[in-house]
Amino acid sequence: MKLYYKPGACSLASHIVLRETGANFDLEQVDTKAMTTAGGEDYSTVNPKGYVPALRIDDGRILTEGAAVLQYIADLHPIANLAPRAGTFERSKLHERLNFVSSELHKAFGPFFASAPLAGEARALAEANVVTKLGHFETVLADGRHYLGGDTFSVADAYLFVVSNWSNFVGISLDRLPSMKAFVARVAERPKTQDAMRAEGLLG
Repeated sequence: MKLYYKPGACSLASHIVLRETGANFDLEQVDTKAMTTAGGEDYSTVNPKGYVPALRIDDGRILTEGAAVLQYIADLHPIANLAPRAGTFERSKLHERLNFVSSELHKAFGPFFASAPLAGEARALAEANVVTKLGHFETVLADGRHYLGGDTFSVADAYLFVVSNWSNFVGISLDRLPSMKAFVARVAERPKTQDAMRAEGLLG
């Protein structure tokens, strides 16, 4: 398998999960502005949508969209226990969490990565929106559980960690969300998370 990624982007979640499974895989960094990869591929032939992640499986087929890639990896390696069994209520809860991160929380960070810098009222509104979306997960984690589903790390936790951790890069404090702050720190300390971040140049 080959994971096409951009350092620190949402593809980091798939990178973390690949390492959690112990899978053999290659990494190919993508310049999404130039639409080229570090190896010289035209990325538009890999993912015409133009963003990461994309996963090329061994027979050459390509899978895109983070939530789909994460679940595919988990299902290929059930022994890693990164997703509940398909057809169960718990798996549907995983879908629910992945969808909320993708459609609500991820999107809320969008204004911070636009070409024009945020300032004044626009920044205040964007920050309030991020905090509101993070507040949903603050409520989930407030009972003291380590991860979204309880004590077991899942692909949803990897995705939530990556997107929530963007708060550190855009200057949003998690102090007002103590359970989320502890969650981000907890996932950041996982050895495979650190391995993935180090491989992407995000850690020294």
